[in-house]
Amino acid sequence: MIRPRDDDDWLDEQFPLGDGIADTSVDVTCPYCGEEAELIIDPGGESMQEYVEDCEICCRPWHLTVSWDESGTAHVNVRTEEES
Repeated sequence: MIRPRDDDDWLDEQFPLGDGIADTSVDVTCPYCGEEAELIIDPGGESMQEYVEDCEICCRPWHLTVSWDESGTAHVNVRTEEES
């Protein structure tokens, strides 16, 4: 019987046991107000994610690109509306 691929299969392939734990939060600096904030991220989604989230301080929209490398380290690019 062939089992359908699910998120657990993707995570096992991307982050094999022994490689550490994938980052679930990162500190980012708002491109508008310059304040630092903690961003909660979900490694259970795609390996490359793009979405919009508002700054907790000034409420302006961040355009985010999030990816994880083979060690589970997150890489986040925060852009303004004008830069997107």
